[in-house]
Amino acid sequence: LWGVLDTTVICIMSALSPIMTEYFQDRSEIFESERILKESYTPNDLPEREEQLKRLGLEVLSPVLNDAPPHNAFLYGKPGQGKTAAARFLLEKLQEEVDERSGINLTTIFQTCKGHHSSYQVACDLVEQLTGDNPNGHPKRKVFARLYDALQEIGGIVVIVLDEVDNIGNKDMILYELPRARDNSHIEDMDVSVIGISNDMTFYEELDPRAKDSLCEVEIHFPPYDADQLRSILNRRSEKAFVDSAVTQEAIALAAALAAQDLGSARQAIRYLYKAGEFAALNDEPQVSEEHVRKAEDHVEQMNIAQSIRDLTIQDQLALLALTSLATGNETPAPTPEVYSRYTDITSHVDTNSIAMRRVRSHLHDLDMIGVVSGAKRSGGSRGGPKYYWELNTDLDTTVNVLTEENRFNDVLSLIDKP
Repeated sequence: LWGVLDTTVICIMSALSPIMTEYFQDRSEIFESERILKESYTPNDLPEREEQLKRLGLEVLSPVLNDAPPHNAFLYGKPGQGKTAAARFLLEKLQEEVDERSGINLTTIFQTCKGHHSSYQVACDLVEQLTGDNPNGHPKRKVFARLYDALQEIGGIVVIVLDEVDNIGNKDMILYELPRARDNSHIEDMDVSVIGISNDMTFYEELDPRAKDSLCEVEIHFPPYDADQLRSILNRRSEKAFVDSAVTQEAIALAAALAAQDLGSARQAIRYLYKAGEFAALNDEPQVSEEHVRKAEDHVEQMNIAQSIRDLTIQDQLALLALTSLATGNETPAPTPEVYSRYTDITSHVDTNSIAMRRVRSHLHDLDMIGVVSGAKRSGGSRGGPKYYWELNTDLDTTVNVLTEENRFNDVLSLIDKP
């Protein structure tokens, strides 16, 4: 009987295995734990950010251990510089210290501002996070009142981390409301402190003076990582993420160097190494090489460009389309008036309402901020005073291909002759 059963099981597994391998792949010969390479992973140590960690701990968070609110702080630097990881890491360490003591009530709230464009939207999300109910649509004062009620119910010391806070632009009311909530009698017998994290280093300069005064008691800059730091980070990740000897040191060094030359971003370097590992696995090769890393760099950058363009609003895409049209005719860098003239030609062609030139210029600045275009102020020479001149900061073919996905642009794109 057992022999018959064994034979039956073997037959079933043999029948199933071709189906399984057709759609899925066992990548265990390359990866030990792919979770270590995901953006959601928080490392257990951050030696490359020791200086910033000490400042955040000593200058900002230490008062909590004396049952006092921490100072408000502003962490800034380009994406992938460890700002969020540092805040999470140190606040977890602080919570462990607090748990060993009695009489201190500490609560930490992380709120991403990505996708939000105002303090109102952030406040609504905070209320939803704390109560389960989103008050969107209610008057601003009522929303903030509900937020204060929710914070009052928590009590003690509350630290609110607002990640990617630069997304809210100049609608920064929340940045002076929250730090002054107790002074303005919105809460009592408790304290609220705010740590703002920004990817835009100019955001601080444009803050409302009241918000700047409230938020920026301590400012901590996170500079780009250099190649040695990135190599160290990748070595620690690869030890846990890959099986032994699955990644060459040359591949790690190349991923670190490529990221250091571009953004100095740990996130970027890790993406290169992760995608390189996937290329090795897909090709049934036992080791991640420099060739895999170079393929990964090209793939990741193209994907990043494509996704950035897909996420744009229609008006953003129209401004980008105008600049793309000029680029194909070798007419860039182009001043804002020329971009706007091409923009109005396109909006007429696709039967879309035009917006004013100052608003198109604002959209171009937004595109510059996310790296899709590049703008610089130059002397207008004989054509007048200084003007912003714009050019594509992305691969032309990729830009055209992604814009083609928007059907309404097909007629316009068909008129563009790529050089």
